[in-house]
Amino acid sequence: MSDGALTPAAIRALTEARLTFGARGRALETARTLDFALDHARAREAVLADVDIAALQAALDRAGLAHRAVTSAAGDRQTFVQRPDLGRQLPEADAATLAGTGPVDVALVLGDGLSATAVALNGVAFVAALADRLAAQGLSLGPVVLARQARVALGDKIALAMGAGTVVMALGERPGLSAADSLGVYITHAPRPDTPDSARNCLSNIREAGTPVPEAARQAERLILAMRRAGQSGVALSRLIAAGALPGSG
Repeated sequence: MSDGALTPAAIRALTEARLTFGARGRALETARTLDFALDHARAREAVLADVDIAALQAALDRAGLAHRAVTSAAGDRQTFVQRPDLGRQLPEADAATLAGTGPVDVALVLGDGLSATAVALNGVAFVAALADRLAAQGLSLGPVVLARQARVALGDKIALAMGAGTVVMALGERPGLSAADSLGVYITHAPRPDTPDSARNCLSNIREAGTPVPEAARQAERLILAMRRAGQSGVALSRLIAAGALPGSG
């Protein structure tokens, strides 16, 4: 190896990607095999575990944030995994519990999604940081909605029940074999029952080894303010920003 070249150990320190060096025949070296088994177990646990709603409620109380809890039509974790469509539906009884919480400018929703680990580690911290920023902008928020068995589109139904102009759906992202703690945030302006994914803006990989919570909250705030100026979100908003055509964005 020439002087100045990176060693295998130095290369591994630069990335969480799964790497191997040199000939290994038909099998990985034992350490790499054990690492894979551990990461696979963490990913399965993140997807299949139920989020601890009581712990989230206590954390929101400490942050001074009011909250409500709802459950999608999936009902339980096994159904949620097998029926993504039910995770996007809000039962009428749960929608009724949100009556009187609006209208609000922005609905903040914290859902379990596909990683209870991500929500436990990063969810309340993100919601609290964003709530502080939006309140400083004079935007009304209402209670944080804790959503069990939640897919992204469940946020649209919650926003409609609250009369919210914009919805922020923060939830656990599908874990890979190098990260089971990643929070994703989907922001939609003027949500409706049939909102397409192209009308959402997404912030991804919010975690200690990715985008830090304070930076994610700052980016979310900027997106929300831009949406409210433009009256739209998603691809349409991204095109306006790219073209420098958004009023007040300069």
